Amino acid sequence: MIGVTVSGCAGLFRDKDEDLVITDEPAEKIYNEGLTLMAKEDYPAAVKRFEDVDRQHPYSEWSRKALIMIAFANYTQGKYDEAVGAAKRYLALHPGSEDASYAQYLIAASYYDQIPDISRDQARTDRAMEALEDVVRKYPNTEYAVEAKKKIEVAKDQLAGKEMMIGRYYLDQRNYIGGINRFKVVVTKYQTTRHVEEALYRLTEAYMSLGVVNEAQTSAAVLGYNFPDSQWYKDAYKLVQSRGLEPVENKESWISKAFKGLGLGGQG
Repeated sequence: MIGVTVSGCAGLFRDKDEDLVITDEPAEKIYNEGLTLMAKEDYPAAVKRFEDVDRQHPYSEWSRKALIMIAFANYTQGKYDEAVGAAKRYLALHPGSEDASYAQYLIAASYYDQIPDISRDQARTDRAMEALEDVVRKYPNTEYAVEAKKKIEVAKDQLAGKEMMIGRYYLDQRNYIGGINRFKVVVTKYQTTRHVEEALYRLTEAYMSLGVVNEAQTSAAVLGYNFPDSQWYKDAYKLVQSRGLEPVENKESWISKAFKGLGLGGQG
C-alpha cells in the first residue's frame, strides 16, 4: 500500500496489486511546507515535499518553482549528482524562465565543488570550467556570471598548477621536451594565473639545458618585461648570465607571440 496521509479529499486508484493514493493537496501548500523544512535545514524532507509538488501538480507554476528548489536543496546537502540532474531537467523544461541562469549556475557550482586535489586527475576541473563558461556565455549580465568568473580563475589556477607539477617532474627526470610542453600550456592558456611567472622561468631553465639559447633568452626577457620585480625573473636573469648571455626577446618566438596575443606585450 503506497499512500500519503493528508487532510481533505483524496482519490484512490488501484494499479494491479497496489493502491496508489493521489492527493489533491494544493500545490502552494506543499511548496510552502518544503520551504519551512528548508528553513529548519531538514533538506531530505524538503526535497520530498518539493518532489510531491512536481509529481502531483506537474504543469503548474509551483512545479517549476519546486524543481529549482529540489536542485538547490540537493546542492546544499552535497548531493551534487542529484542537484545537476534536477537543474538540467529544469533547463530542459523551462529554458527561458527567470531562474534558468540560477539552474545553470547550480550545475557549474556542483562540478566546481568537486574539484579534486591538484595531485589527482583534473577531469572534474575541466568539466567545472566548461559549465562555468556556459554561465558566463549564456547569462553574461547576471550576478551568477560574476560569481562564475571568479570560480573560473580558481579553476584555471588549479589546472595550471597541475601542469606545473608534471612539468617540474619532467625536468627532474631530464625530460626537457616533456617539461617544455607542460610549461607551454601554462604560458598559452593560463597566463592570468599565479603560475605563469614560474612557467617562464622553467622554460628558461629547460631551454638552457637543451642549448636552445635564443628561446631561453626570450623567456627570460618576456618574464622580465611583464614581471620585473619577480624573484623568478631574478633567478632567470642569473641563469642566463651564468652562460655569458643577456635576456633578449626574439619577436618570432612562440613565447613572445603568446604574450602579445593577450596584450601583455614583450620588449621593444
